[in-house]
Amino acid sequence: MATNWRDGAGTLFDLRKHSASASKGMVVANHPLGAVAGAEMLAMGGNAVDAAVATLFTQGVVEPMMVSMFGGGWMNLRLGDGPHVIVDDYPIAPAAARPDLYRPVSDTWPDYMQTEGRENMVGPLAVAVPGCLKGWCEVLEKFGNLSLSDVIQPAIRHAANGFPISPYLAECISEAAADIRRFPETARVLLPGGDLPEAGNRLVQDDLAETLRTIASEGPDALYRGAIGAQIVDAIQQGGGILTQADLEGYRTVWREPLRGEYRGYEIVGPPPPTAGGVHVIEMLNILEGYDVAGIGFGTADHVHLLAEVFKIAFADRNASMGDPAFVDVPVDTLISKAYAEQRRAEIDMTRAGAPGAGMPSVESAHTTHVTAADAEGNVVAMTQSLNNTFGSKVIAPGTGVLLNNYMAIFDPHPGTANSVVPGKRSTSSNAPTIVQKDGAPVLALGLPGGVRIFTSVLQALVNAIDFGMTPQEMVEAPRVWTQGQELQMEWGFPEAICEAVAARGHDVSSVRNVAGGMNAVAFESDGMLTGAACWRADGTPVGVSGGYADRGVRFRPEA
Repeated sequence: MATNWRDGAGTLFDLRKHSASASKGMVVANHPLGAVAGAEMLAMGGNAVDAAVATLFTQGVVEPMMVSMFGGGWMNLRLGDGPHVIVDDYPIAPAAARPDLYRPVSDTWPDYMQTEGRENMVGPLAVAVPGCLKGWCEVLEKFGNLSLSDVIQPAIRHAANGFPISPYLAECISEAAADIRRFPETARVLLPGGDLPEAGNRLVQDDLAETLRTIASEGPDALYRGAIGAQIVDAIQQGGGILTQADLEGYRTVWREPLRGEYRGYEIVGPPPPTAGGVHVIEMLNILEGYDVAGIGFGTADHVHLLAEVFKIAFADRNASMGDPAFVDVPVDTLISKAYAEQRRAEIDMTRAGAPGAGMPSVESAHTTHVTAADAEGNVVAMTQSLNNTFGSKVIAPGTGVLLNNYMAIFDPHPGTANSVVPGKRSTSSNAPTIVQKDGAPVLALGLPGGVRIFTSVLQALVNAIDFGMTPQEMVEAPRVWTQGQELQMEWGFPEAICEAVAARGHDVSSVRNVAGGMNAVAFESDGMLTGAACWRADGTPVGVSGGYADRGVRFRPEA
């Protein structure tokens, strides 16, 4: 039976899923088999890092449209003894990439990012140098309790034995079928017999299983320096791509210092540039701190209007300032300062919509996955990883089963801009895997897919928890809004009267089914329990582990 959350103004929304509680560990992922793989590691004595890496390897099998070892993303790790680590395993442009690599079809929106032949989106020329496998293996080796061979076994099992195709995967294959058919190997795997698979059909990936077995025994060098990488490079170059073996050998993850902000006594820990997520979550919270958000009330016209105005400020600043710090001077200290927030707050008029400068129309794909894991020792992991678009470049390298990313699509195909293609450059993202602490102890970890809607959704979840006192399940499922300066999207969960009241202030309101994707969160409760929550927007599932080995010291009390 559905439960609900209601504030003093009478705003109501139904909860469509239930949270899970456990004492030893918790994994929340956007496919149940992925979450179960992580829980299997916890049951084997692994920690949150082991669980998260096992989950991601498995997600690459059961959620192939979202992630593979040939993708990239961001990791936020809080270790049990307190330190935080941010690992940037984002893809980079190959050494042969140039600002004029592509031929843009337009200098104006909405076709500004489109290129002739869609070469930056589909096919071998769209492939950037991947970071996922290297990043996963590095954090596992440094912080995990288990071996690579241990954590990769669930992924091998599901690739070799097959698994039932989910309705969402079937839908994604159907939507991408025209592009998939352009590449015979991809079609062989995802369109067996040339037909669209139905939900419930079994998907077997024999080549991918063998590739995973090789990585289990040889480690990441099998891809970055070995035969698997050579096979992939050969397929890319035969198809007209530019990625080389030297690109793979030269790839390095970047271990960065986390950004830290403070909101109403809570410490917010997030990733730094080149992702925009951490910067703008902290910036927006700083602005909101000057308002009585709890008094405004969830779901009121004032609440939605205030969020919209804060979002527009963040996107204007992102448009003006954000980029790869190796190539662009990003004024991080200014953007996350309380003084700057006070300056920006003064620009907000609560009676009408403002125009602080519109953000660029969306260029990031919403097709990503996120894993959040935690254990009883205080280890917390939030990892947002992706191929960029659905099934990435749509290319599976023959003999490997590995889907290749299309991260080159995020770069501006026009020369001479801050986001133009440059060899070795990382593009800006919106990834925002976030960890919240109170008095040095972890309180909450969360993240989600959703492209440019990611960090605004994280912001709303934090406000839901801190200002409105929502439970973890309420926090992730509550209706969301989004704008970057054009239309204001409001999910169907908002009453029509609220939408009309917001529109009356000058917002171009659009009612949408969902804003961004499935949020996965873990909360540390005061009694030591872990609560996992996943929202209705994806197949997210929390799986926890409690219990443990027998207590050999138990004795019956003597009778009185």
